[in-house]
Amino acid sequence: MMEQLPEPAGASRPQLRALHLAQILRAIYRRRWTAITVFVLVVLISAVSTFTQTPLYLATTELVIEAERPTVVSFQDVTDSQNKTTDDYYKTQYQILQSRTLARRTIDALKLWNEPALLSPPHAFSYRGLATEVAQRVYHLAVPRRPVIDEPHADETVAQSPVVDAFLRGLQIEPIPSSHLVDIAFTSSDPQLAMNIVNGLAQQYIAATQALRQEASKEAEGFLAGQLDAQRKQVEASEAALLQYREQHDALSLEDRQNIVVQKLADLNAAVTKAKTGRIEKEALYRQLLALGQQHQPLDTFPSILSDPYVQQEKAQLAQLQQQRAQMAEKLGPRHPDMIKINTAIQVEQSKLQAEMQKVVQSVKNDYLTALAQEESLTKALEQQKQDALDLNRKGIDYTVLQRDAETNRQIFESLLQRAKETGISGQVTASNVRVIDPAERPSVPAYPQKMQSMASASLAGVAAALGLVFLFEYMDNRIKTPDELKAELGLPYLGMVPALFKDKAADPLINSGVPADFLEAFRGIRTSVLFSSAEEGGKTVAVTSTGAGEGKTTVAANLAIALAHAGQRVLLIDADMRKPRVGDLFGLKPGPGLSNVLVGTAQASDSMRKSSVPGLWILPCGQYPPNPSELLGTRRFKDFVTTLVNYFDWTIIDTPPVMAVSDAALVAHIVTGVVFVVQAEETNRHLAQRALEQLDRANAHFVGAILNRVDLQHKAYYDSQYYRREYADYYVQPSAS
Repeated sequence: MMEQLPEPAGASRPQLRALHLAQILRAIYRRRWTAITVFVLVVLISAVSTFTQTPLYLATTELVIEAERPTVVSFQDVTDSQNKTTDDYYKTQYQILQSRTLARRTIDALKLWNEPALLSPPHAFSYRGLATEVAQRVYHLAVPRRPVIDEPHADETVAQSPVVDAFLRGLQIEPIPSSHLVDIAFTSSDPQLAMNIVNGLAQQYIAATQALRQEASKEAEGFLAGQLDAQRKQVEASEAALLQYREQHDALSLEDRQNIVVQKLADLNAAVTKAKTGRIEKEALYRQLLALGQQHQPLDTFPSILSDPYVQQEKAQLAQLQQQRAQMAEKLGPRHPDMIKINTAIQVEQSKLQAEMQKVVQSVKNDYLTALAQEESLTKALEQQKQDALDLNRKGIDYTVLQRDAETNRQIFESLLQRAKETGISGQVTASNVRVIDPAERPSVPAYPQKMQSMASASLAGVAAALGLVFLFEYMDNRIKTPDELKAELGLPYLGMVPALFKDKAADPLINSGVPADFLEAFRGIRTSVLFSSAEEGGKTVAVTSTGAGEGKTTVAANLAIALAHAGQRVLLIDADMRKPRVGDLFGLKPGPGLSNVLVGTAQASDSMRKSSVPGLWILPCGQYPPNPSELLGTRRFKDFVTTLVNYFDWTIIDTPPVMAVSDAALVAHIVTGVVFVVQAEETNRHLAQRALEQLDRANAHFVGAILNRVDLQHKAYYDSQYYRREYADYYVQPSAS
């Protein structure tokens, strides 16, 4: 049995083609005449347009525009928007330079309303402009346009609008990045006109900015005058309100009074604190005395009494008298006059001591009551002073509000007055923030067309267009052209390729009839590949088929059979294409019984097989045309017949119909030991070939490999790289010539 492919044909086959440098070069060479034609057309069109175009001159003047911000008031913005304001300012200036108003002023100043070069300005050729124009024309063909009614712009007549439009078409405003410079350019066929226009436009722009600045100054003066009058009235009203409040509330020395009240409040607060502290101390002493009395303890233990010198003196005298009485009591009796006298003296001293201690107690009580009265008095004075301070603060708040309003209004008034004076002075200044850096000069060399650059661009565009078209055709080309594509697209083993035969040789394509040496050697190589495709012993049956008709499968089958016979094999060639049989015609056989007769039983196989002029090759032609070829090939009789042939022949080559035409090939592929798939170079569609292999896969076909047929080696040099070289043909020719 033939070896089955590692990957079956069909949906799982590779669909994407890797694009290598060699393939790209071969694709370019294969379509070289298309690429050359496109390149020549692009360069020729560009050359005709470049050398027939009216020369255009470009004049340029350069301006510097300094940013100018309104200075009517000097108050700082709440948010910092300086950068945004600057960007908006420059964008506004660029739009003014391209405005119709400035264009009309320039045309008026230069008297260009009837200038012929301005009324019909030529345009420079560019591929971008050409592509845009073509796209617009295609779009307008697809989408009908509404009728356009030409109406003049405001402040323009019907005759003036086209002139202004032409002026603006030739004008170019190009800001220079990261600078305050801007280039004003104008393109015209008249170099003098181009110079006059850009210089005139610059002067008109400067004059317009000066006029606008003076007008803004006048408007600012009027605005500031109105604001000054209103602010003056506010200042007068706020100062009058402040004066009236002073008079009504005696607020002439409010600040001094506030200072005095605050100082008195602080002093009273300190005095109250001190009085409260003294009262607490005296109250503690007083309550301690009361506690001694309630506990019936002697008063002489009280600290104030102990520290009183008079009390201590009385106590010392009393102690002395008591000591004397004790001494006298040892000698005298209680009724002795001396004893009575000293007892009386002791009682007197005790009375004095008690009287002095009562005085101390009363003194402590009086001190406490005095401290309490003083504390209450100072507390009342403090509360009154607090009330006075609050009243004074209320007056101070109202006074401060009125004073602040008066000061604010005065400051605003003074600021507006200063700005009004500055604005009046600045309105008289004639200096402009726009200056001409480089005035335009009369151009001596045309800016367009730039012939060398245009031709270089045309060459690049031609190369790009040519390569793009080549790659587009190559991408859209679904034909199999090379062995690499055959293996990549179909996933079949590559058996070899067969050169195409030309002129007289194409009518007799058998390798035993004097074909070119490279044609003969191609089938020898294919024979070798087929012989080594299986190492099994015994006869082998091989079906030869293709995707569609006309791909040379019959010629391949016949020559493969001859090549196998030349190798000493017993070979039978069967023509199973019973719809369009050609095997008999190739070998010059006369009509007679064949495969169809054998299958229907009207002839014997031995009678239908014919020995060819090639030793070892027998041929079984188609026979009579049957009405039902598919039914015959699908019968058990045909399968048994093919199985029997392996006992008599080493190789049985069966020529079958194309796969995509009828189902005959799938029926035969199911019972043979191998299938050879023929692909015609540059004709077979890879998608159809893949679908054909899918059908054969569903029939459980075993593939030997694929052959690339009719390869044009004489004119398609891109095949020579790795599969075939011309010197090989020369080598094969030498033996026959000798």
